[in-house]
Amino acid sequence: MKGIVLAGGKASRLYPATLVCSKQLLNVYDKPMIYYPLSILLECNVREILIICNSLNLALFKNLFKTGEDLGVKFSYIVQKEARGIADAFILGEEFIGKDDVCLVLGDNFIYGNSLKSTLSEAVKNKEGAVVFGFHVENPYAYGIVEFDENGNVRSIEEKPQKPKSNYAVPGLYFYDNDVVNIAKKIKPSARGELEITTVNEEYLKKGRLKVKLFEKDIEWKDMGTHEDLLKASNFVREKQSGGKELIACIEEIAYEKGFINKSTLLKHGENLSKTEYGQHILKFVEGK
Repeated sequence: MKGIVLAGGKASRLYPATLVCSKQLLNVYDKPMIYYPLSILLECNVREILIICNSLNLALFKNLFKTGEDLGVKFSYIVQKEARGIADAFILGEEFIGKDDVCLVLGDNFIYGNSLKSTLSEAVKNKEGAVVFGFHVENPYAYGIVEFDENGNVRSIEEKPQKPKSNYAVPGLYFYDNDVVNIAKKIKPSARGELEITTVNEEYLKKGRLKVKLFEKDIEWKDMGTHEDLLKASNFVREKQSGGKELIACIEEIAYEKGFINKSTLLKHGENLSKTEYGQHILKFVEGK
């Protein structure tokens, strides 16, 4: 399976902060925002990852992750010249995806919970069709919304509906088989001129190949699109990490646990960041504390 992090767009709602760098490079408590979606791909054992960004931030992402060798993965980079919608990621990434399945995660999504690892493991096992998720929200007008029938089967999926048929939004995490590339190439732009990911999901639904799994109640999902959202996510991470027992989205630790890097490489990461709590956590992890 290949992985894509979509980190493009202007993020105008976060101006003036995003006039100088990508939204996905803004700090969410102690690490860049992109670490959080990237950690999801690593948890899925994805080792080939494409980062899609705009031309202004390409050098910044390359400077941050380089080839990915230090994490035991391989990063590729593609510039999205204009915001054409989430589904455009599959058209831009066609050559990168090749004949593989693909997991797409939006670069501004925060997903955390004790049951997340098992949820991801089940999604990865799916080799046909599409797997997306459902999360209960209070403002369904702002998201792609899933409607279920009385038996829990998906009846419809609709992008930012004026009259929502449920309160279950689809977070920015999607698993697809290789058919997604051709589907994305055939769909037409919506009224707002974008290739909607909801339209892709509708195509899978029409073919009876869309699975929607509701997140367990312990899972938190945050769409970090506003300053208020950023603050809430940062405070959440700070609270969970207080006491030093856990470091959320520590990509180096995950890479080690997955066998992508060895202990000496992990130790180097910790030593390079030893003046920070992040680095000290890695060093304690290496020492088994």
